Amino acid sequence: MSDKKDLLNDLKIDRSENNKSEGSLVTKFLLATVALVIALTFVQLVFLSEDELIEVNTYTAKSANQSDNAAASVLDASGYVTARMQATVSSKITGKVLEVYIEEGMFVEKNQILAQLDDSTVQAELNFAKTQLKEARRIFNRTLELRKDNLASQASLDAAESQVDGLKARLDISKQIVADMQIRAPFSGVVINKAAQPGEMISPVSAGGGFTRTGIGTIVDMSSLEVEVDVNESYINRVQAGQPAITNLNAYPNWDIASEVIAIIPTADRNKATVKVRIGLLEKDERVLPDMGAKVSFLKEQMNKAPKKLEGVMVPSSSVIKEGNLSYVFVIKNGLLTKTKVSVGSSSSNFSRLINGVIAGDNVVTDPSNDLENGQEVLIK
Repeated sequence: MSDKKDLLNDLKIDRSENNKSEGSLVTKFLLATVALVIALTFVQLVFLSEDELIEVNTYTAKSANQSDNAAASVLDASGYVTARMQATVSSKITGKVLEVYIEEGMFVEKNQILAQLDDSTVQAELNFAKTQLKEARRIFNRTLELRKDNLASQASLDAAESQVDGLKARLDISKQIVADMQIRAPFSGVVINKAAQPGEMISPVSAGGGFTRTGIGTIVDMSSLEVEVDVNESYINRVQAGQPAITNLNAYPNWDIASEVIAIIPTADRNKATVKVRIGLLEKDERVLPDMGAKVSFLKEQMNKAPKKLEGVMVPSSSVIKEGNLSYVFVIKNGLLTKTKVSVGSSSSNFSRLINGVIAGDNVVTDPSNDLENGQEVLIK
C-alpha cells in the first residue's frame, strides 16, 4: 500500500519552484520599468529643460523724458570715421635709412625723431663748408688790416667780405641738410603704419621700379577724429551746421555718442546724388578708431523754448515685433515671457517710443527671435 502511495506521489507536479521563478521574473520586470521611468524623468528634467531655456538680451525701459536717444531724429545716414590730421611722413631729400624709431600703435610727440637717414656725405660737405668759411674770414681780416694801411683797395676788401657772406650761407644750407637727415613728427599723434626699414632708400617722390619708399610711416592725430556721412541730396534740407546728432559705431551699436554737424561740404556727388556732411564727436574716446563704420541720427534742433514733455517709454527699436498693423514686445516677468501689445508713438533706427503696454523699469527682450513664445521661461544674459 505504501508503495502505491509513493508511486502516486511521484506522479504529482511540484509547482513551488515555478511559482518562485515566475514571481522573481515579475518582480524584476517591475523594478526595471520603474528604473526606466525614473531615468527618463531625470533626463527630461535635467537635460531637456536646460535645452529649452533660451538666453535673451534685455533692456530696461526708460521714461521718454529721461532719454537722450535718437527718437527725435529727422534723418539717419551712414558713413565712416575719418581723421582731419593724418600724414605720411617722408624726407625732403632722397637718402638711405639708417634707423627707424617707431612702431605701429606708438604715440609720438611733435618734433620727435622718427627715423635717421645716412648723413655721412652731407656731414663731409658741412665740414668742408666750415673750412672754407674759416679761410675766407682769415683773408677778410688780412685784407682789412691792409686796407687800414692803404695797402689794399676797397674793392679787394668788398670782395673778401662778399666771399665770407657767401660761405656763411653755404654753411647754413649744409647744416639744414644735416638736420633734414633726421625725420621728425610734424604733430603729436599715433603711428598707424610703419612703411620703411633700415637699409631701404626713401624719397619724397615716387621712384621707378618700386624699390624706393616714399614715407617712413603714417601718423594720425586721434583728437581730430570725426565722422563723414553721405546724405541724399533730396534730404539735405533737413541738415544744417551746428545741428545736434547721435553717432553709433558699428562696433558699439548701443553706445550713443553726442555729436553735432560741423559743416556741409558745398558740393554734390553727381554719381551718387549725395552731399558729404562732416560730423564732430563731442566725446573723445580711445574706442573710436579711423575708418570705423558709423551711423548718424540727425536730431531736431532745440529752440529757445521749454521742450515738449513726451509720453511713454523708450525701448530699442529692435525689440518691437511687427505683425500686420499691430506691434508687440516681449516683457520678462519672473523669468517668463509675456507677449505684450504696444502702441508706437515715434521711432528711429535706434529707439522707439511706446505710448502704452510697457512702463518704465520693465525688462524687454532686445532681439526677439521666432523661437520665443508667450509664457516661455528664459534666461537673461
